[in-house]
Order: sequence, then structure tokens, then C-alpha cells
Amino acid sequence: MTDLHVPAAAARSLPRPSESSRPVLRPFQGVIGLGLAACVFVSWMSIHIAAVFFLDLGWRTAPLVPLIIAVQCWLTVGLFIVAHDAMHGSLVPGWPRLNAAIGAFILTIYAGFAWAKIRGAHMAHHDAPGTADDPDFCVDEPERFWPWFRTFFARYFGRRSILFVSTVVTIYILVLGAPVTNVVLFYGMPSLLSSLQLFYFGTFRPHRHEESGFVDRHNARSNEFGYLASLFSCFHFGYHHEHHTQPWVPWWALPSQRRQGT
Repeated sequence: MTDLHVPAAAARSLPRPSESSRPVLRPFQGVIGLGLAACVFVSWMSIHIAAVFFLDLGWRTAPLVPLIIAVQCWLTVGLFIVAHDAMHGSLVPGWPRLNAAIGAFILTIYAGFAWAKIRGAHMAHHDAPGTADDPDFCVDEPERFWPWFRTFFARYFGRRSILFVSTVVTIYILVLGAPVTNVVLFYGMPSLLSSLQLFYFGTFRPHRHEESGFVDRHNARSNEFGYLASLFSCFHFGYHHEHHTQPWVPWWALPSQRRQGT
């Protein structure tokens, strides 16, 4: 379990030496994590290839377009959540190199992100959530969605990502012969929409400032969604306070962690 990340903020706020403050593995956690990750990736890749390269757009297939975009958007969110578990070492506990390899691969195909940079920023977020030292937080606009999202997007989507996406699009269109419209609809749209979905449910809603404030120094709150709404909104990442207090819990175990009231 040496690769499980326990941020300093979480360690300070949890009771000691209570067992609840220590990482607890789920039975077959690595097997389940890898199995679900494979399902997400294979589903995403299969639809991606079929839609970008083989779907013939026309009146008969037009009703499928919004459905495919929505499904791909959700699966793209799922890819990032898998990489997020890898950052915390909860994808395959005890296998830091495997976590890093899977996380780096997924972040690359997601938007050309660099593993070390994204993981470092996410650990900084956990160590000082909702403060000036939090790279995910917008100190100037803690209550407004679009200004915060612009700051968030510009902070992470830099030259490396632009070069990666441009290269992929060029190869798809000029080398592999994918229709431009298909590339825009089934590669570009799900990627952009997934960034909005991840930001809204995984950053803005949990960490925005409200009159009620926060219950502790994690500066995070959880949504009140049921199981299916939580799964389809952001792979249970909306159970965000639970994630911050016990970041070693994988995404698929967050609902049970919330039911336990911890």
C-alpha cells in the first residue's frame, strides 16, 4: 500500500489513532479497479473508432449523433476518473509503477496531459483545498462558474495539449481519411463537454463558496444524488467530501463510503 496517497490536509483533519484514518483496501480492489478501467477504455475506444471512422452521417443516422456524443462524453469522464484513481494509488494498490503507467497512458489519450504535472497539481489540491495554494481553486471568483472554468481550463490545457490534439486531428483527417465532421462531433465535442462535466461536478459544485460554508478544512461538500445520478454525472466523484477525507477509496466504492457516513 505504499503508493496510496494520504494528503497532509486529510491527515490533519482525521482522528488519530482511529482505524478510520488509515487506508483500508476493499476485497479484490485491484482486480475490480482494473476490470472497470478496461470496460471504460474498451467501450470508449470502440465507440470512438466506429463513430469517427465508420459512421456515415445522414438523415437515418442523425438521431444517433447526440446519443453517441453523450455516451462518449460520459466515458471520457470515466477515463479521467480512472487516471485520478491511479494518481492516488487506489486503482491497483501496492503497484505504483502500474498505477503510473496506466494513469500516464490515459492522461495522454485524454488530452495529451503530462502525468507528473497533473498528478502534482492534484496532490497540491488535496493538501490545500479551496485556498490560494490550491491550483484547482479560483480565489478571485469562488462563486462564479465561467470565470473559474476559464482559469481552470487555461491552467491545464497548454501547448502540450494543443500540440497533441492537433497532431491527432491531422493524422485522423489527412492520413487515415476520417471525415472532418465526424472528427469534430465524436472526438472534439466529447472531449470539450467532458471537461465541462468534470469541472462542474468534480470541482465547482464541491468547492464553490456558498452561504452555508464548509464543515471542515477540506473545503468540500458532497452532492445528494442517488446512485445512478451520481454514476452518470461524474462516476461518483460528486461524493467529494468522502473523497477528500479518505482519498484512498476508489471511485466505485464512494457510494458505500458515503452510506457509512465517513
